[in-house]
Amino acid sequence: MIPTAYPPREEIARLTARMLLEIEAVHFNADVPFTLASGLPSPTYIDCRKLISFPRIRATLMDFLTVTVMREAGLEAFDNVAGGETAGIPFAALVAERMALPMTYVRKKPKGYGRNARIEGAMSEGQRVLLVEDLTTDGGSKLSFVDAIRETGATCGHTAVIFYYGIFPETEKTLGDHGVALHYLCTWHDVLAEARAQGTFEAATLDAVESFLDDPRAWQEAHR
Repeated sequence: MIPTAYPPREEIARLTARMLLEIEAVHFNADVPFTLASGLPSPTYIDCRKLISFPRIRATLMDFLTVTVMREAGLEAFDNVAGGETAGIPFAALVAERMALPMTYVRKKPKGYGRNARIEGAMSEGQRVLLVEDLTTDGGSKLSFVDAIRETGATCGHTAVIFYYGIFPETEKTLGDHGVALHYLCTWHDVLAEARAQGTFEAATLDAVESFLDDPRAWQEAHR
């Protein structure tokens, strides 16, 4: 069923942050920083994959993501919903179900046998494809998925994620220069605000996280 009436963007962001905290998908540790996929340190880590194990929260967030995309891109803007391997696949399936659209997924690289394809499912030339993922940091990993979609003759001008880091200013420019608009539910700033409101972490930990969010590159350089 396609959702049509949901809270304004600010309330969606707050509720999304609250749900991520509730299922303990958010981890803060300034003393022993996490290592991101880029190899750089961070006092923050988020595991959106946990959402698939919480059906009530999962359903609510997929409603939020669907209505966000429809509000920002249009109700008839897409012909196909593609998930990025692997974390984006379940969320793409859930969004496609709500939007009553075909679902496909994009491999990170060809599987090396059979058709050697990167696109699984039926995607055809001229289709307008929405790329769905769990999160984005600097936007770079999305470009390969977008290019694989475009190689089929389909178009891909939008990507939707549950969580957007929101701290690297180049992200939306990187995507925009590639002709892709970003849609998301919440950022680290929303999570930090909700964590302070709930008292989920110690104040000193939240202060350290805020220092990272204010200038992530400087924080990473100081903690290499």
